[in-house]
Amino acid sequence: MNDPLDSKEYARQLLTQMRKGFLVYCVLQICSKGDVYSTDIIQSLHKAQLIVVEGTIYPLLSRLQKDGVLQHSWHESDKGPPRKYYHLSAEGTEILRELQVSSKHMQAAIDAIEKE
Repeated sequence: MNDPLDSKEYARQLLTQMRKGFLVYCVLQICSKGDVYSTDIIQSLHKAQLIVVEGTIYPLLSRLQKDGVLQHSWHESDKGPPRKYYHLSAEGTEILRELQVSSKHMQAAIDAIEKE
């Protein structure tokens, strides 16, 4: 027999899944503007009230780079060693375009369902 459903835990798990995909989308949006330093990515997410920690963002940036979605370049810094800046690859730009279209469709569907 199944245990009773813990609705708060279930909602938390769903939210975690949604947040992961949404975070990738937001990082791609930020990196679409050109070379962006990781600290600037984190600050942009914080400004949008998406609180992330370095332990979340660095593995994500690494994975996106490994997958060929992001590229990086090194820039000299007057505050220490060179810094790694991220930008979209050609594939990343195409992926972001697809996600932008899909996100508009999903938002329209959500809005329509919520208005019923």
